[in-house]
Amino acid sequence: MVPAFPVPGTFDWLVRVFKTHQKWKEIDHKTQRFYEQGLALFANHKLKDGSRAGSKQITDFTKGFVDAIYAKLLVVENEDANGNIVKRERRRFANAAMTACRRAWFVGQRAQETKVPQINPFSRMGLKTRAPGQPARETPTATWDELIAFRMTAKKLGYSSVGTAALLTWEWLQREEHVFGAFEISHYRPKERPNSVKIVHPKNGEEAWWPLFDETGEPLFPELMAELDAIKETTVLGLIFRRDHKHRRSHMPLPWITERKDLRYLRSVVKKIVAAAGLRTELSFTSFRHGGFTEGADSDLTDAELRAAARHRSTRQLPTYAKRTRKQLISGSKKRREERTKAALVPSRDNT
Repeated sequence: MVPAFPVPGTFDWLVRVFKTHQKWKEIDHKTQRFYEQGLALFANHKLKDGSRAGSKQITDFTKGFVDAIYAKLLVVENEDANGNIVKRERRRFANAAMTACRRAWFVGQRAQETKVPQINPFSRMGLKTRAPGQPARETPTATWDELIAFRMTAKKLGYSSVGTAALLTWEWLQREEHVFGAFEISHYRPKERPNSVKIVHPKNGEEAWWPLFDETGEPLFPELMAELDAIKETTVLGLIFRRDHKHRRSHMPLPWITERKDLRYLRSVVKKIVAAAGLRTELSFTSFRHGGFTEGADSDLTDAELRAAARHRSTRQLPTYAKRTRKQLISGSKKRREERTKAALVPSRDNT
């Protein structure tokens, strides 16, 4: 519904300025898609006079005008099978729309400072992530047994790299953006650090070297290291995890993440593996990372050990590699493995 050549000074024009700016090109594909949906939701909202919000001059925008539209976007009405009007809240979608509009305004103001008002009516709206009294939305947490079943099925279907990646995110508590978009061959056991792995966190830009052996020389992650060693033997440069299934379209094993930082294909494969393994349909790749965190808590890891593992540090702590952190990593890894072994030794109720 957005005109091809919007009238200068309108919100539609502001969106066009935003999407043709260099800042837009720097946004990853997934976020671009969310922004496009949010901007369109606001711009296409029909006002009382029958016009679109996107057709209005931004110089006429006020905080009250934006708040009023947000209240309308927050609730959507649908008709059920009996013809009754049913209202439902779409807070997450409405909040995302306001976030996209706020970003568009700021970028537009820098690009067209004489035409875009300095005061951003989308700023400081006090958006709430959920309605009062509504419980927080949680990512389903996988269990160790579900991880094993997922890995076995992934290997059976030919997606060995996805199975290895699932174990990695469980053991090292890494986000999928890091696992598939930042973890390179050169990070794993390089010549200058053959007993360590380099962890890079795209979210905060922090880097750390994770020990792979304890003080006695015993490997801390024998299963994961065996699989990564095998990948390192056949891959020289670039990202570690690639599309290794035989039925892939490309002759060369391309990375799971695209150049535009898109992981939609990977997520569809994860859902396919979950279904084939007969696991809960709500599980995702992130569920295995959450499972690793839960295992850490169940293993009585201290807050410091969990922060060291996930690289969650306060601004007062040194972001560089330190012996104290290395000791915490080794201690935490041992505790988790001991807890895992202990659970495996406990007989099931069927056998008692």
